[in-house]
Parts: sequence; structure tokens; C-alpha cells
Amino acid sequence: MTGMKRKRATDKTKHFAVIGAGIAGIACARTLVQAGHTVTVFEKSHSVGGRMSTRSSPFGGFDHGAQYFTVRDVRFAKALETAKGVVKAWSANAVRVLDEHGRVTAAGLPVNEPHFVAAPGMNALVQHWAKPIDAHIQLASKVTLISRDAKSPHLWQLSVNDADGKQRIATGFDAVLLAMPSEQAHRLLQSSKVTDPLVKAIRKVSVAPCWTLMLAFPNAMQPNMTYLGPQWNAARSSHHRISWLARESSKPGRTTVERWTVQASPAWSAEHLEDTPQRVQDKLIKAFSEVTGIRATPAHADVHRWRYAQTTLALGKSHLWDADAGVGVCGDWCIGHRVEDAFVSGLELALAVV
Repeated sequence: MTGMKRKRATDKTKHFAVIGAGIAGIACARTLVQAGHTVTVFEKSHSVGGRMSTRSSPFGGFDHGAQYFTVRDVRFAKALETAKGVVKAWSANAVRVLDEHGRVTAAGLPVNEPHFVAAPGMNALVQHWAKPIDAHIQLASKVTLISRDAKSPHLWQLSVNDADGKQRIATGFDAVLLAMPSEQAHRLLQSSKVTDPLVKAIRKVSVAPCWTLMLAFPNAMQPNMTYLGPQWNAARSSHHRISWLARESSKPGRTTVERWTVQASPAWSAEHLEDTPQRVQDKLIKAFSEVTGIRATPAHADVHRWRYAQTTLALGKSHLWDADAGVGVCGDWCIGHRVEDAFVSGLELALAVV
């Protein structure tokens, strides 16, 4: 995936449908294009990125999905070299670990493992990698069914719902590759009655939800006041409601307005999964005040619910590929829940296919 120079098309060129334009889907699609194949990417949202998302506000952006990434796989490191202007090191004042009352108990991440962000927001990395294949990405296109083409049974067709509610058929695919959360992949394959072995394999995967709180405090920009609250910029917390906090304005390439992204614990998120956003927001703001000591009223507050956020039981292999059926699945949940896991999963599925 380090370059986009395509090989000359041959009789062996295939047309792949990739469902999902997060980092796994884009890594998979780019690798297939580089190998000389044709790819069409279907993404139900209005932009690429998946959980590498950035929410805009009048006070600046919030990385309300993935907060940062580390680099352990040499292939991921090599791919990042193509995005040097986008990838920035983030020291975060060394991530802290907090007890229930917000007191620092230990250093967090290993000092020998740098952590990085994309600038100006986490979604910038996926957007950068997606640019060479933009023409092959169909946004606001939700795939609802996978089936064989009645006229050409060796090919696949997809039922697609567009943003305006209209349904259409996309056909002519030699293989279909799902780069989406495990639960959604399981549901689509099961309802489509496609490749039962994959359905059974995905069933064991478990992924926890996450409520995310976003707060802005522009008053912290007053003279002689550079920020509110604690001296640290990121922390893991054992508070029963909160597992992670980060000062967004500390990340490179961001605006300086004091902003915080707060992620609720998996257990609390699951317990309050169907609560109203206002109720969740009120409870998380209270917990945020308890952990940070920041009692000021935020000028901006918002929440986002991720139904599928953190893998609690991974598949145990980088991908699934049913060569006979021509159907594959990838995603971070195959290996874990890190950004790099998603990249590796998408890359290895593409390599298995070609």
C-alpha cells in the first residue's frame, strides 16, 4: 500500500466490492488496486474514516473515535511514510493512570512506545490514503443484501440503499469483502445466507460499546490562563463511568481552544446504551468534574454513541477469506482494537485474495 502505481490490467483482473471505508477497508482496497484489480468501495456514512473520526464544532474538532495510534508492524510503519505531513507525534505529557477519585497512580503508556495522531484530525489519515481511489468510493451507500447475480451466477450483486432512501442494485463483482464491525458483518452475511462458515466464526467475537463526551471551554483562553484543571493531557481512569480523557487542544495541529474528549467505560456504556443523549451527557459531565476538578460550565457539550467500539474477544486471526464463495471479512476486531490492527487486517485480507 506504499504506492498507487497500478499494474497493467490483464485477463486475470477482478472487480472487488469492499463494504466499509474505515482504515481496514481503505487499506484493503488500495492494496487490491495496487495489484492491478478494480475496486468499488461502499460506505454507509457521508465520509471515510470509520472510528478514526473527527467531530467539528465552533470551537475546534474532537477525535471522538480513535484517540491515537502506535506503530509495531513494519508494514504499517512503511505505509505511514506516505503520509508524513499528516502523521504527528503526540507526547500527551505521558499518559497518566488515575484512581476512582482522579488521583494519579502510575505512568500509563510505555515511554519507549511513541504514540501518534493525524492532523488536523484523526480522520485525516484515512482521507489521505483514500484520495487515490476517491473515484471508486460510493458514500452514503448502505449495503443491505449480498446475492448472486441471476444472469451471471459466478458474480455477486449488492442491494444498496442510498441517502435519499432509494434502493439500487450494484452488480458484476468477483468477490465481496466486508470491512465493518463484527456484529454488522455477521448480520449482513446471515441475512444474505452467505458462507455459513464465516457466520459461525464471527459469532464468537465480542465488541463493547462506548459513549463519548466532547466538551469545550473557550474561557480558558483568558489572559494568564492557558488551560483548566490538571497538568496532564491524557489519562486512563478507573472511575466507574470514565475510562479515558484527553485534552484535544494538546494534540499537534489542533486549535488552542481548551477541549476535552471523554470516553465512558465499556461496562457503563453497555449499561446505559439506550439512555437518551442528554441523560448520558449530564452523567458524564458530572464524572468529568469529579476526575479533573474542572467545575466550569462548558460552552459546548455533545455526546456520541459507538455501538461497536472496543474488542473484548477477538477473532484470533487477521481476517477471514472463503475463496470458494469469494467472500472475505476484515476489521480491527479480528486481532484486537488498535488502529494498526485494522490496517493489518485489511492489508492481509487483500494479500490473501491476490
